[in-house]
Parts: sequence; C-alpha cells; structure tokens
Amino acid sequence: MAQSIDPKGNVLSASLITDHDTYLFKEGNHFKLYEKLGAHPGIVEGVAGTHFAVWAPNAKQVSVIGNFNHWDRNQHPLAPRWDSSGIWQGFIPQVGRGELYKFYIVSNHNYYQVEKQDPFAIFNEVAPKTASIIWDLDYSWQDSTWMKERHKYNSLDAPMSIYEMHLGSWKRVVEEKNRPMTYRELAQELPKYIKELGFTHVQFLPVMEHPFYGSWGYQTLGYFSPTSRYGNPQDFMFLVDALHQNGIGVILDWVPSHFPSDEHGLAYFDGTHLFEHDDPRKGFHPDWKSYIYNYGRNEVRAFLISSAMFWLEKFHIDALRVDAVASMLYLDYSRKDNEWIPNNSGGRENVEAIHFLRRLNETAYKEHPDIQMIAEESTAWAGVSRPVHTGGLGFGMKWNMGWMHDTLLYMSKDPVYRKYHHNDLTFSFYYAFTENFVLSLSHDEVVHGKGALAAKMPGDDWQKFANLRLLLGYMFAHPGKKLIFMGIEMAQWSEWKHDQSIDWHLLQYGPHQGIHQWVKDLNKLYRNEPALFQRDFTPDGFEWIDLNDYNQGVISFLRKSADGKSKIVAVCNFTPMTWHNYTIGVPNQGLWRELINSDAAIYGGSGQGNLGGKQAEAKPFHGRPYSISLTIPPLGIIFLKI
Repeated sequence: MAQSIDPKGNVLSASLITDHDTYLFKEGNHFKLYEKLGAHPGIVEGVAGTHFAVWAPNAKQVSVIGNFNHWDRNQHPLAPRWDSSGIWQGFIPQVGRGELYKFYIVSNHNYYQVEKQDPFAIFNEVAPKTASIIWDLDYSWQDSTWMKERHKYNSLDAPMSIYEMHLGSWKRVVEEKNRPMTYRELAQELPKYIKELGFTHVQFLPVMEHPFYGSWGYQTLGYFSPTSRYGNPQDFMFLVDALHQNGIGVILDWVPSHFPSDEHGLAYFDGTHLFEHDDPRKGFHPDWKSYIYNYGRNEVRAFLISSAMFWLEKFHIDALRVDAVASMLYLDYSRKDNEWIPNNSGGRENVEAIHFLRRLNETAYKEHPDIQMIAEESTAWAGVSRPVHTGGLGFGMKWNMGWMHDTLLYMSKDPVYRKYHHNDLTFSFYYAFTENFVLSLSHDEVVHGKGALAAKMPGDDWQKFANLRLLLGYMFAHPGKKLIFMGIEMAQWSEWKHDQSIDWHLLQYGPHQGIHQWVKDLNKLYRNEPALFQRDFTPDGFEWIDLNDYNQGVISFLRKSADGKSKIVAVCNFTPMTWHNYTIGVPNQGLWRELINSDAAIYGGSGQGNLGGKQAEAKPFHGRPYSISLTIPPLGIIFLKI
C-alpha cells in the first residue's frame, strides 16, 4: 500500500481506494462507495488509526478536524489523489472509534471555507450538533432464517400488509420528559405489537440522519447514517434483527429527490454546486425549499445508489420506498412557466432522473433479488412498476395515490350524496392492473389540517366508526397490497403529531377496541386467503358482480386464487340502511360462508348479518348460474367464501 509521511509523521496517502475504484466512481458505476469514502478505522503498517476520504474536486485544501486535534484546521491535512477523481484522502494514526470529526474545506472558488459533516458518515452527533463520529458496523446478526426465506414474503404473489410508522412518535416515554423510545426499547415492544395485529411488514418514515426533527426525516442529510436520536447503528440493527426474528419485514423510506440547505451538509459542498444543479430552475425545489440532486453527474448517481445498496446490504432492509418520484420525473413539477428548463428534446421529462431511477432499480434487484423497490409516484406516468427492459422504471410496486384520493373523497361524503359520486368509488378498478399497486392510507392523509382518518368520516360517532371499518374492509378486499399509518388501527381522533405518542389511551374504550380487533381480523383473513393476495396485479384474480347499484350504495365483486379454486365474494354497503334479501349472482352452488362482517357486535357494529352463511340457489342472476339472498349490514362489508 503506497504511502507518504508528512513532517509530523502522519501517513497521508495510505488508501483503501484503488485506481479501479476511482475509474468506476468517475463513470458513475461504483455502488459500494461506503466501503471507500468516509472514515474507516484500520491498521497501516502495524499502526491503528483511521483512513479518511472525501470527494471535493473543487477544493484547494481539505483537512480533518476533530476532538482528537482540538479542531485544529492545520494539523491533519488530506492529500488529493493523483487520478483527477477529486478525492482527498489520508490516514491519521491513533484516532479511532467514537472520535468526533468534520472535514474542513477551503475552496478554489470565492474564498469559500466551511466545516462539513462527512457525507459517508455512518454515525453522527445528535442534532442540533453536527459532527460525524468514527464508527464501525460490527454486529452479529441472528436473522439467517428470515434472510433465507424472505423472497417468499416479498414476492408479488404474497400477502403484504404494511404498518407505516414514525419511530419517534409511536410510543414516547412520558415519565422521562416525553422522550422518544430508543431503537432497543422499540425492539422489545414493536415486534410483539406488529405480530399481534398481523401485519407482514413495518415501514419506517426516514431513519436516515436529518437536522430538523419536524421534517419527519424527509430532509435527509445522513444518507449512510441511522439517526442518532434513538441510538447507534448497532442499536438500529438490533431493531431490524428483532423484527426479522418475528417474521416481520422492514421497509425504509428513502429520499433521493431532494436535500436540505444546511451549511454543514451537502449543499455547496466544496464551494461549488457539487451535488446539486447550479441553476435553481433545475436545482432548487419550490415546495420543500431544498436542493435537487444533479442526476446527470456520474459521481452523484454513484453516491445515491451506494446509499440504497448500503441499507439493503449492511442493515438487511427488505424494501425501500422511494419518496417523491413524481418530483424527479418532471422538470416542471410544482413550477410555473419560465421557472423550469426543458430537456434537450424540448420536453418536460427529466431524462437524467429517469436514467438514474432505472439504474437504481436494476442494481438493487441484481444485487438483492429478494427485496422490493416501491415508488411513491402520484401521476399517470406509464410503467413505473414495469421492468426496465420493457421501457418501465423498474420498480416492483407503486403507491396508488389515485385510489387513496378518490376513495377518501367518496368516503367523506354524507351517504345521501354518495350515489352522485359513485364513479369515485369504482374508477380505481379500471386501472387496478396497469401497475403493481400498494393501496396506501399513509401519514400524508392525517397531517397539515387534513384531520385523522376517523374524523374524516361523516355522521355521528357510531357512523364514523362504521364508515372507518367499511373503508378498511374495502381496502383489504380491493386488489393491491395494503398500507395504513399508525393510529388508524385504533381510530385515533386527532391528527398525527411528530412530538407525541399516538393515542394509546383510546384502546380502553369499546369502539376503539372494535376497530383494533377489526384490523387484526382483516389481517388474519388476508394472510390466510390466497384469493385476496395471489392475483393482486393481474385481472384474472378479479371479477365484478355488480358495480352499478349506486342507488342502494352497494358494490360486489369476486376475488380468486391463482388456481381459481378459492373464491371470495366481497359485498360493500356505503349507506346507513340495512338491505334485506339483497340478491347477488355467484359462480358456484353450495354454502357461501360469511367469513367476516364489519357490522358484528365484537367490532362495535349493530349485529346485522347472515347467520354464518347463505346457500346458493340455482337461480341465475348477474349473468351467473347461481344466486344468494343476503342481509347487507349498514355501512358494512361482508366477505363470503364457498
């Protein structure tokens, strides 16, 4: 290993980085940069210390400052590599795990000098402090069984019911100044709760380090660092490990669409717009007041894809949900005329971002074929969840924002007016199989004055609970994977607040217990019935029975398993009236058992139902050879199986 010694005896150029590394980096194809850049404790010629490396091509001086040198900007300079990569590197002996550090950068431009957090740090001080911490990722994983079998749980034909949550506000320790639980405290309680409710996966709002807690993690700066607010990297590994050992998959929100402008972060990193575009029409986001990555720069693409690979590889993450994809795809996203620059063909598509997303997904599935990549994409862009080789973006799944918007709009209406908005309820079925959809009732729907989900429902309290049970039942019957945000499972009345717990005290009251039990039983039904999940993404798993009874507010449809042998009928009544002797056509003769009924007394309902099931008669109806006569409960849904 080549090295040189400065006058103080410091080894400057002992390097983990090879010429091949910098070649791949410069062409944008190095996706394990976390093994090369940043701070890496090690031994050089028998001397323990830490190797530092940072990309700052427009700097004229870079040094490492920290508590080990009293933040002296002159004591530990780094040296530029000889290969025009823009990487500065050096080895500092007798500096190791737990030491605080930053990079001090003097730019070639505009007399700019700044202290920067390490973009590749794996651990950082708790905000508002901004230093990085030398650390390692040593951990003894105990989830080998899960990792060998997770392809079964992440498969497109497997049940996927996701509990979305914010780590800092799920359950806070009120007795200790309302502090958030630590990763290890969460590991003791969260797996039991998720398992009790029957969810298959948990999705965390961004855990990557972020300076502003009120951003919920979406203003990310530490793309390789779990937030230190709840513990160190090994503590977060312990939480993931505990979930895996309980058969629960872990999904992380990941934000490659924008980053905040904090001086210690990525913005204007070396006195130039290194990570972001220099033109604000391409490099600044008007909605979030944050910078947009320059996806056309090879090194930036390598940085971002390396971050994604880092979480999948080092933290055993099972899926990444990529935030705000629509904002990446369109150059005019949230912009007025003359506030954006067309692409080379004069269009509004961000060609560079499209290339980045395709490369990201190709790489993720190549390296980890048993994971999933999920897009939050809110437009009608075609092929988001279709393979790259067919012209798609290459994601495995996409959030169905249209279903969420239309369904909540419909459910918010007083039932007397719903018949005039019936299309809002049924339209999603027309495009249900154009993408691999996740039906999401997410955090975005219970903040910023939108009200809690239960509070959106019309009517008196009984009707609000009944409507919420109906909404959740309808979601589980509808083709697509499922996601609900924490608090919905107990019919929380108030909006989510990131600095306090969800309203656990509500579970002492019967109506809230009923919703809680309903979610448990829906998850159990969903996981046990292949007809409800095996053909979520293909039309052969779905058939309408009747979508046109808007006057009585009823829709009915059939879900089928992959082999066609298992059939489940879902019947929804979106009015507060009980419909007796309501006839629907069915494909088979025999007893259609009532599997679950949202109006059952155990859930807080009025107890209207079908006494366990109904016998199909040889009377054709709805174009089918048999029919059954049902009692359809008010604001209720029933599931029937032959």
